[in-house]
Amino acid sequence: MTEVSPINTDTRCGFVAVLGAPNAGKSTLVNMLVGTKVSIVSPKVQTTRSIVRGIVMHGQSQIVIVDTPGIFDGANRRLERAMVSAAWSGADDADAILLVVDGSKALGRDASQIVSALSRRLAERPCPVMLVVNKVDIAKKELLLVLTSHLNEAIAFNETFMVSALSGDGTEPMLDLIAAEMSISPWLYPEDEVSDLPQRMLAAEITREKLFLTLRQELPYDCAVETISWQDWKDGSARIDQTIYVTRDSQKPIVLGKGGRSIKSVGEQARVELEELLGVRLHLFLHVKVEPKWRERRAHYTAWGLDFEA
Repeated sequence: MTEVSPINTDTRCGFVAVLGAPNAGKSTLVNMLVGTKVSIVSPKVQTTRSIVRGIVMHGQSQIVIVDTPGIFDGANRRLERAMVSAAWSGADDADAILLVVDGSKALGRDASQIVSALSRRLAERPCPVMLVVNKVDIAKKELLLVLTSHLNEAIAFNETFMVSALSGDGTEPMLDLIAAEMSISPWLYPEDEVSDLPQRMLAAEITREKLFLTLRQELPYDCAVETISWQDWKDGSARIDQTIYVTRDSQKPIVLGKGGRSIKSVGEQARVELEELLGVRLHLFLHVKVEPKWRERRAHYTAWGLDFEA
């Protein structure tokens, strides 16, 4: 008779979804908790497009933090619908939820609607849910009191945390509680792994972040980055070729910049950060392609883990 190994009662593991409106600071919080960059960050709303999982070891608990796209009202285009659908799917599949709100301003329409929708979902599928009031380092205390009081009336949060995702202030007690909420279970990932994001996708996301940071308001959201090829060379370095998709001919010179300066700057910033993250020497080559219907390419959605039919 085969002997069944007992469950290791010393380890815990679970998934925690991070929900919130665009620019609430979700990705910054996820990166802070993981201890390294796994999700890109920019001042632009809706920067996060796909589900990103960061892995946090806290005591004997392995916490899989699920960074989700910002949830917003008026998601009419295919990509926007897919992003919002992915965020709620991440919440539905999670063992616990962190609702992140921007504590430096009054509750906006998007955040209010998230609270209402989350309340309805919790009635159908209860799970631990914590309120994370972010940006308290720049928030007014009077506003924080009103905000937290209002939100705790709407949802019976297990706990409310005041944090600064940028500095990490207030995140340790939050991790303590999350770790305790995880179920007794073997770990799902190796102890030293920080994300399940493939390197090709990480490289594309880092380049997209640098595009947003370099071009700011000059470039709209009508762009995507795809890692076309990745070649490991004998000297230990690697060559990466990426395509930047834009929707209109007029956007191509914006990405390139005068004399190619903009795309050169983007490539240099992306290369430096990727070398630091991956620990290998890289040769990064960027190409710009006009593709008016890139938002309608099913392959992009598959790569991002989004539902094309959402």
